[in-house]
Amino acid sequence: MERKQFLKMAAGGTLTLFGLSSLQWLFDEKTTAKKMPVLFVGHGSPMNAIEENVFSREWSKVAGTFEKPKAIICVSAHWLTNGTYVTAVENPVTIHDFGGFPQALFDVQYPAPGLPELAKETQKLFPEDLMHLDFEWGLDHGTWSVLKHMYPLADVPVIQISIDYRKPASYHFEIAQYLKKLRNKGVLIVGSGNIVHNLRMVAWDKINSPFGYDWAIEANEKMKALVTGHEFTALFDYQKYGQAFQLAIPTPDHYYPLMYTLGTIDKNEEIKIFNDIAVAGSLTMTSFIAGV
Repeated sequence: MERKQFLKMAAGGTLTLFGLSSLQWLFDEKTTAKKMPVLFVGHGSPMNAIEENVFSREWSKVAGTFEKPKAIICVSAHWLTNGTYVTAVENPVTIHDFGGFPQALFDVQYPAPGLPELAKETQKLFPEDLMHLDFEWGLDHGTWSVLKHMYPLADVPVIQISIDYRKPASYHFEIAQYLKKLRNKGVLIVGSGNIVHNLRMVAWDKINSPFGYDWAIEANEKMKALVTGHEFTALFDYQKYGQAFQLAIPTPDHYYPLMYTLGTIDKNEEIKIFNDIAVAGSLTMTSFIAGV
C-alpha cells in the first residue's frame, strides 16, 4: 500500500490502527473508556530489558491485570529538560542512553508508534506555555526497558513527558494532576525511576544480589508507608527525613517520576506494591500500582 493511500484511509477512519478505527476516543469529550490504572515502576539496570528475571516477569504479569491501554504516557528519569516537553513524533526512535553494556542491549529496538495527536491534546490540558511539543526525543531506556516486557509486540502508542529538572517535587506532583482525565480515555500513565537510587554507593560485589544497606531499607520502608497511606505531600520535602533519605536520593532524577504517578491517583484508590526488592546495596526496585 502506498503511503498516500494509507494516510487517506487513516484520515477517513476506515483503517483500523492499533485496534482503533479512529481517534474519536481522544477528541470526543463524551467518549470514555474503562479507567486505566497508574504505575510507578522501579526500572533499575538497563539489562532488565533483555533479562528474564523476577522484575521483568512481574512487569509482564502486572500488564495482564488490566485491559490493554489505547496509549501510554511515560515520565522517565532519563529525560531531563529546562521546561516541560511531550514527544510529538509518529515513529519515536529507541534511545540507547547508556554505555558499557553488552552489544545485545544496544541491538534492542522497541518500535512502538508515537501518537502526535495525543501529544497535542495533552499539551492543551496544561496552562498555556507550560508544556511544549518535542520532535527530536524518542523512547529512552527508562521507558522501553519496562514496556518491552509489558507489551512485547510494541503495538501500543507511546509518548513521553520530560522532567523540568529546575523544579521541586511539589511542582511535578501539581502538574501531573492535569493528566488525570486521560486515565478515563484509556491512557496508561507510567512513572519510571527508582525511589532509592545511589549509583555512587553500589555494592559491586552484590550487583546481582537482593541486598540493601540499612539506610536504603530505612528510606524505602518510610516511602512505602507514605505512598500507601496517601500522604503524598509529606514526600515533597524528602530531605527533611535525615541521612537515610539524603543517601537514597542524592539527586532527584529517579525520584521525580514518582510525583507524576502520585499526582494522578484518586483519594479512594488503593495503592499496591510490587517488586519490593533492594539490589546492589543502594538501589530498590520498589514499584506501585493504583486503580486495579
